[in-house]
Amino acid sequence: MAKKKTDTMKEKCGKTKNPYMRGKMIEPLNIAAPGTVKDFIDEVFGASGYNARRLAEACEVYRRMIESGATVALTLAGAMTPIGMSGPVIEMMQRGFVDFIISTGANLYHDFHRAFNFPVTQGSANADDAVLHKYGVARIYDTFISDNETLLPTDAMVIDAVIDHGFKKPVSTAKLHRLLGESVLLNAPLPEKSLVAQAVECGVPIFTSSPGDSSIAMNMVVPNFFGAGLVVDPTLDIIETTAIVREAGKNGVVIVGGGSPKNFYMQTQPTLWQILQDDIGGHDYFIQLTTDSPHWGGLSGATPQEAHSWGKVKEAPLNQAVVYSCASITFPLICKYIMETVEPRPRKNLLGQIDKKAARLKKSAMANPAFVGDYKKLVKNKREREARRKSGR
Repeated sequence: MAKKKTDTMKEKCGKTKNPYMRGKMIEPLNIAAPGTVKDFIDEVFGASGYNARRLAEACEVYRRMIESGATVALTLAGAMTPIGMSGPVIEMMQRGFVDFIISTGANLYHDFHRAFNFPVTQGSANADDAVLHKYGVARIYDTFISDNETLLPTDAMVIDAVIDHGFKKPVSTAKLHRLLGESVLLNAPLPEKSLVAQAVECGVPIFTSSPGDSSIAMNMVVPNFFGAGLVVDPTLDIIETTAIVREAGKNGVVIVGGGSPKNFYMQTQPTLWQILQDDIGGHDYFIQLTTDSPHWGGLSGATPQEAHSWGKVKEAPLNQAVVYSCASITFPLICKYIMETVEPRPRKNLLGQIDKKAARLKKSAMANPAFVGDYKKLVKNKREREARRKSGR
């Protein structure tokens, strides 16, 4: 009799008429089961809650993004390459899972060290910084970089690459980084360790949203002083990234950190609808790995829902995920999940196409009567104001 009553209770358990209680039952997590990283994320993180579940959702969004054929951007902020994140990025590019990159200049500068075997080592966050300075060691939290053995030789490498740059006019940062990547491929003993070099091999353009804010830019001072300066025009970066997005069909992004690279990618949509009057409706897929919160009002913590109010992303929460955790943990896990889940796809090789895409963007804008008419109206109004000032009226 007791057994029959227990069986009846089991049958009732988990059944509900409440429409809000029909989700997957949360059970004690089985971490002893054998399997891959994909299995662990799906069956442990995905069966849990909080940011563990957000990570599983981000993996799923990335999978859908790739399988939809979307053009995938990766934005990099924070000191990622000093702790070895060039490796996962290279793997994603080689498999066709990253089509273009927007990064801080610092991440690209520190990426060069490994290609030349310049030392970057594990240290301690509790080290005495006065002593480190005395011994010529720069610290990024728990990572040590040598002044004389790493930074200064890397400076020389950058200067050497740009002395005879051959550019007759201002260029975008994508062309600058192609030049630097080609120099690494030609001169470094270990070019396979550099994401900048491998981006050239994979046809992946790399842009920097703040071209004056890194040691790469600092080293540009030297050839400039000797009359061999290379001029970088950030407006060209805006044109080229917007052109890539406009022709993509579907667009998606994996945002590591936030900061200026995040905004530089997201602003491609307002550049289209707000500036060029050519609306394509917003980005289709959005993943962010961040420790920043939205309530401080900063762009790094801004949610995809907020971005929708700006016309930056489409209103499709199914294709959006924000994981509030350190990217040093979440980014390698997501990359490994995708490597285990999705077959490599053909590379889009955007690096060799950006000039033509930029030209088509301009041609389209100049054929838009609303865009051209508004500009002519602004010019006419400005000239009329100047004429009135000159006549004293």
